Amino acid sequence: MPRPFRFGVNLLTSAPADEWRAKCRRAEELGYDVILVPDHLGMPAPFPALVAAAGATERPRLGTFVLNAGFWNPVLLAREVATTAALTGGRLELGLGTGYVQAEHDRAGLPFGSPRERVDHLRRTVEELRKPDECRVPLLIGGNGDRMLRLTAEHADIAAFAGARLVPGNTEGRLEPVAAAELDERAARYAQWAAGRAEPAERNLLLQLVAVTDDPASVLGPLLGRQPQLTLEQALDLPVILVGTLEEVTGRVRKLRERYGISYLTVLEPYMEEFAPVLAALSAW
Repeated sequence: MPRPFRFGVNLLTSAPADEWRAKCRRAEELGYDVILVPDHLGMPAPFPALVAAAGATERPRLGTFVLNAGFWNPVLLAREVATTAALTGGRLELGLGTGYVQAEHDRAGLPFGSPRERVDHLRRTVEELRKPDECRVPLLIGGNGDRMLRLTAEHADIAAFAGARLVPGNTEGRLEPVAAAELDERAARYAQWAAGRAEPAERNLLLQLVAVTDDPASVLGPLLGRQPQLTLEQALDLPVILVGTLEEVTGRVRKLRERYGISYLTVLEPYMEEFAPVLAALSAW
């Protein structure tokens, strides 16, 4: 029996209190299961934003997608998590990653570290958060590298696959989508390392582009301009791209679950309304 779908929206834009609450209520009205916030400079501060979201809503879970572990001292983060879990009425889900935007670390005066150092710090963070009972909220870990997938297999309640990678040499966080075959390999490698788990983890994917349309070529034109090696058909096959008619898009979502075991999808705030008909069509699946 496949795991039921869950849908989250990652709210990227700060707003005054009334606008923020209205935005969160709108996400709940549209049927989103999880209201999420990122951890980037220039975007909402995660924990106060989630506490405010809890006060404006009743049903959705509330989560970080994802905290940049490099911004946080593990012990102090455990205090933030425990307090936020209490203030959100137990609705908190904690998403963690290593961080990938070097420019943000430079601006904050924090060391960026090598990939190995960043994963080591994330592991220490996870281990610290697993100590006190009040920090034992559902844990999502996001990443695609081997060490990240091993850490996810060991500790995460939700395995978030990165369907995009950092453009080589880019320090500002610009990403490019990965092909379906690469995600096949990463999902299979994760499954190998997670085979001994008592309880299978939920699997998540962050969608980068959503459009319900009968003219996909016009929507995908900018992407094809940046990546001229892709044909339109190849772009439509990218796991993080959902473009097509309502029937085509809902079919692709079902195939994500069949092919990769991904039942929890996150959309970015600009696509919150666009994705709503898809969410409604899949609510019974």
